[in-house]
Amino acid sequence: MKEFKPIPIGVEDFKEIIDKGSYYVDKTGMIQELLDSNAKVNLFTRPRRFGKTLNLSMLQRFFEKTDEDNAYLFNDLNISQAGEKYMQHQGQYPVISLSLKSMKQGNYVEAFGCFKDVLQKEFWRHRDVFESNTILPKYKELFSNICSDKAPDLEYKTTIRTLSDCLYAVYQKKVIILIDEYDVPLEASHFRGFYDEMVDLIRSVFESALKTNPYLEFGVLTGCLRVSKESIFTGLNNLNVYTVLNNDFSNHFGFTQQEVEKITDDFDIQDKLSEMKQWYDGYLFGQTEIYNPWSILKYVQSARSNETCPSQPYWSNTSSNDIIHELVINGNEETHSQIEALMNGESLTKPIYEDITYRNININTDYIWSFLLFTGYLKPISMHLEGDLIYAEMVIPNREVGTVYKRMIMQWFDEKIRTTGTDDLFKAIIDGNAEGFEEEVNNWLDESISYHDNYESFYHGFLAGLLMGRRGYRVESNRENGKGRTDITICEYRKRTFAVVIEVKIAKNFMDLDNACDSAMKQIAEKKYVANLKQQYYKKVLKYGVAFCSEKVCRVKLEAE
Repeated sequence: MKEFKPIPIGVEDFKEIIDKGSYYVDKTGMIQELLDSNAKVNLFTRPRRFGKTLNLSMLQRFFEKTDEDNAYLFNDLNISQAGEKYMQHQGQYPVISLSLKSMKQGNYVEAFGCFKDVLQKEFWRHRDVFESNTILPKYKELFSNICSDKAPDLEYKTTIRTLSDCLYAVYQKKVIILIDEYDVPLEASHFRGFYDEMVDLIRSVFESALKTNPYLEFGVLTGCLRVSKESIFTGLNNLNVYTVLNNDFSNHFGFTQQEVEKITDDFDIQDKLSEMKQWYDGYLFGQTEIYNPWSILKYVQSARSNETCPSQPYWSNTSSNDIIHELVINGNEETHSQIEALMNGESLTKPIYEDITYRNININTDYIWSFLLFTGYLKPISMHLEGDLIYAEMVIPNREVGTVYKRMIMQWFDEKIRTTGTDDLFKAIIDGNAEGFEEEVNNWLDESISYHDNYESFYHGFLAGLLMGRRGYRVESNRENGKGRTDITICEYRKRTFAVVIEVKIAKNFMDLDNACDSAMKQIAEKKYVANLKQQYYKKVLKYGVAFCSEKVCRVKLEAE
């Protein structure tokens, strides 16, 4: 029987993955490309959970000089086959490695406290350096103050530079600096109201560590956005930025088509490839087709133990999706119209701003679409230059991301129903007021954002959502009735004197609405929905044929028995 390697879900330490024999998709080619580029400071922007943290862990394990020889970790991996030119760098450098991904606190004091904790742990990791006689007493004192949380706040803004000075003094080798998720504190502070303070902190840290540091071998930063206009990278003329639009390094984050095919072979789930492609493929980094790595591994883990497991939105369930929520809740009519077009499989062409800032991410401006592109909620299918601006034609990448939009739309719609109320609609229905029924539904259609994966099921759910939760009445959707299932039934709880049957149909166009209503009425009769209700002692039954068309128009016809 074939043995499968364990899948390291959520494991971000390269060494742990290799030591435990877990499944690893080889991304060590990034080391070769990084050395060949010879860039001083490198910024890689990719969506969340696309392998940024694991890749930085891989770089640390490759380059860092430690008491333990880590060369074995790279046996049989791509970098070991690249030649001595590259392997001679293995284990040769002091490395500073920081992650800012936990800096999501609600105020600056707490966020700065988290930053201090990150630095304390990195200083403590290098504690042997501060025991060296090579280190000046003032640095040993600083080490003690940092680790005991007694250092002045100002000291923390230059501590990465100070630590690199000390590392160079001991090792006589320039330092590699790795900073993961550098923009997380910027995003969090933007939404919580202390953005300017956080920008000042991050700018001061980066300037001392990356701009004016003579002991820097090279630096690698990761994040979702390039935010250069914030002056975070002021004067960093040695900065190379690699976004999702660049071809360089395009295959090192996320899984390529070839890698996913190998995964399906390794786990004997080749028959799942088509479904995986629909749900988790669709990203485009440079010219490279990319799958979401988090979702692929989660799906494979499930499919290995359950052959009938359904595809799920694994990635979207791990993200806050705050920006989509804001887009739906606070978007104006034009923004909602653009979301609707995307949800219906259409494309949207917008200018792309690679150096967008959190200041200008306004929900109802063109900047928002660049943000969605760089964070994985849209993908470019074509690009062209107009004047000084690059324009991208964009679509929703795959079914998984589509569920994010759908979920937020439904949450928004449910909240709108709760706050606005649908009493007038319900009254029109039970009063037999077809014109009032039609007018109220059309008003709600004007306010809604619709998506048409399945026309009839969408409008059926739309109407059912408007009618649920009525005191004194039982509202049921898809209830077994007569010779079929009624789309919507409304029945009095106690008296059983009154009931409503609603059948929903889709019209090809505006001119076909009446015919669609007639078709709904015909189905009610043929399936004997009313006869079945009368057998349950409901004396009066109202029959509604309700038709919708793509122009977001509703037509209602009524018959009573």
